[in-house]
Amino acid sequence: MTDPSSQTLPGTLEAVGRLRDYVAKRAKAAGLTGKAIYNLCLAIDEIATNVVLHGYQEAGRTGMLRIGTALDDDRFTVTLEDEGAPFDPTRYALPTAEDLARPLEERAVGGLGIFLAIRGVDTLQYESSPGINRHVFVVKRPSPQEPHGSTRVA
Repeated sequence: MTDPSSQTLPGTLEAVGRLRDYVAKRAKAAGLTGKAIYNLCLAIDEIATNVVLHGYQEAGRTGMLRIGTALDDDRFTVTLEDEGAPFDPTRYALPTAEDLARPLEERAVGGLGIFLAIRGVDTLQYESSPGINRHVFVVKRPSPQEPHGSTRVA
């Protein structure tokens, strides 16, 4: 983690809101506004919730969620680490446009949160080493001519 104000929280659903609030505050301070902050927070919420539900609870594990941010001239980066069961969301088969056009009752369960997370940021990377999973969310910072941050659409 490159952020001296990074946070470590228990890997519980109750902690996910605190992660989201931390990211929103840091993203706003980094110059992101409106839609970019919303999409980033949605991505963090979806991935952190999956970690808690699947990586910890369903796997019979407990652990922590560590989150930190980094800022450079053109991007804002959030790193989320956990010790849950490994799962790479970037390798998950995302719903297609055809899937999304189906009525809700005809859609397969699952996958929409990962879709929103990946589409809500400029880059989502996943790394795993023994005992640590790392999700890295990158959002382009606005240029002076573009006051709203990332142009990605969730």
